[in-house]
Amino acid sequence: MHKILLLEDDQSFGYILSEYLMMHGYEIHWKKSGKEALAAIEKQNFDLAILDIMLPDIDGFEVAENISRKQASLPFIFLSAKSLKIDKLKGYKAGAFDYITKPVDEELLLAKIKVLVGNHKTAKTETSEYEIGEYLFSFSLQKLTFKDQSTKLTSREAALLQMLCEHKNQLLPRKKALREIWGNVDEFSRKSMDVFISHLRKYLSKDKSITIENIHGKGFVLKVGKD
Repeated sequence: MHKILLLEDDQSFGYILSEYLMMHGYEIHWKKSGKEALAAIEKQNFDLAILDIMLPDIDGFEVAENISRKQASLPFIFLSAKSLKIDKLKGYKAGAFDYITKPVDEELLLAKIKVLVGNHKTAKTETSEYEIGEYLFSFSLQKLTFKDQSTKLTSREAALLQMLCEHKNQLLPRKKALREIWGNVDEFSRKSMDVFISHLRKYLSKDKSITIENIHGKGFVLKVGKD
C-alpha cells in the first residue's frame, strides 16, 4: 500500500480528502501543521507528499525544502488556494511535480497520484547511473558530479535528466516528458519544463561537448560529443 503524507490545516477538507484517498487504497498520514509534517518526515518514509502552502506555522514551501534535504527522492504536490501565476511558478521551481489549485477535483487529483506514484516506483527499477560526457549522474542519489564537484538535483530535475539520458542524442518528445513527469501538458507544465531544462543546461555547462537542444514544437535532444 502506498504511503502518502497529507499536509492540510483545514479540518473539513483534510478529513474529506484523506477519507477519499483511503477509500482508493492509500495509507494516509494527515498532518495539520508544518511542524507535524516535518516530524513525520524525520520518522518514516513516504511514497508521496501532498502539501498545502498557507499554514499557521511553517509554510508548505519550507516543508518542501526540508523534503529536498531529508528525502530527496520523495515526490511532492502543492495543493493551494494561491492561484496566481507567480505562486505556481514558485511551486514548480521548488521541485513540485504538480501545483493544484483549490477547489480540488478529487478524481483529477487521484489520476495524477496514480501516474506519479506509478512512475516514481518504476524509475527505481531502471538504470540509475549514467555517464554524460565528463559528468557522472546518479539518479538514485539525485546527484550530478563533475570531477570533484557535486550538484544535488531535485526529484523532478533528476527525473527529467534521466529521461534525457535514456534518449541521448535522440529526440525526447516534449509531450512524453510532460505526461510521464508532470502528468499534464498544460501551459504551466510546459513553462515549468522549460525552467527545468534551463537548470539542467546550467548544471552541465562545465563540459562544452554537452548541449540540450530545443527542437521547436517537438522536444529536446541531449547531445554529447563534438558531432
